[in-house]
Amino acid sequence: VQLVESGGGLVQAGGSLRLSCAASGRTFSSYVMGWFRRAPGKEREFVAGISWSGGNTYYADSVKGRFTASRDNAKNTVYLQMNSLKPEDAAVYYCAASSGCSGYGCYGLYAYDYWGQGTQVTVSS
Repeated sequence: VQLVESGGGLVQAGGSLRLSCAASGRTFSSYVMGWFRRAPGKEREFVAGISWSGGNTYYADSVKGRFTASRDNAKNTVYLQMNSLKPEDAAVYYCAASSGCSGYGCYGLYAYDYWGQGTQVTVSS
């Protein structure tokens, strides 16, 4: 599976962005998809996850109520809608695909088999 993120950019605090992650391969719908981010000087951290059907979503506490993960299996694409952005949300955002995680197991980096190259999100205060 190859993953390509897009949609990053510069936005003012309080603004919104929608990230997209396009996946290659015919088995996209069988993967749990995750979003992670890495800010300068920090570890890569879990942001959101979505089950293969889209019926279950998972969020880090820091983004609950502001970010929404969704997917369109017909388009092999997963999205991250980010609202009410804060300066501390600035980071490189990565999407990732997991063939085997479920529930809280999907919060960990090592649950994911494939990673995109990342897209930069900058939030000005």
